[in-house]
Amino acid sequence: MSSKTRAVLTAGVLAVALGLGATAQASAGAPRSVGGDPADNISRIADFYGAYIDAESDPDGSGDLPTALRAYYIAPSYLKKLEAWEGREHADGVLRAQSTPIKWKVTDNGTADHTEAVITLTWSRHTSTKLIVDMTRSTHKIIHIGTTGLGGK
Repeated sequence: MSSKTRAVLTAGVLAVALGLGATAQASAGAPRSVGGDPADNISRIADFYGAYIDAESDPDGSGDLPTALRAYYIAPSYLKKLEAWEGREHADGVLRAQSTPIKWKVTDNGTADHTEAVITLTWSRHTSTKLIVDMTRSTHKIIHIGTTGLGGK
C-alpha cells in the first residue's frame, strides 16, 4: 500500500471516528445551486452580505473590498449615519458586531414601499443574531440596518 493511499484511508477513518462521515457523504451527493437576480432586492442584499462577510473573513485583512462594497450597496446618506454609529459603538455597523459571523441567511420580510429583509448571522454553533435591512425599490440601495426595520422605529 502506498503512503498516499494509507494517508487517504487514515483521513477517512478519522473522519468517521470524529462523526464527520455523514458530512462528507452529504457533500458528495447532488450538486447544489445558488442563484440570484440583480433586479431583485433580496438577491442584492444576500449578495452584499455574502461578499461583505467573505471580504471581512479574508485572512490577508485587506480593507479595500469591504469599503468598496459599502460604497456600492449602501446609500451615501445612510453610509454617513452608519459610520457615525460605528464611531459611537466601536463595532462594524453592517454586522453590528466586532467580529465576523461564520454563516448568514437572508429572508424577505415583506413591505409595501421598500424591501425589508431579516439577516440571520450565526456566530457559533449556538449563537446567532438577527438584523433588519431596508433597501429602496427605486435605487436598490440599503437605507437602514438595525434590530428593527424602518417601520418599527
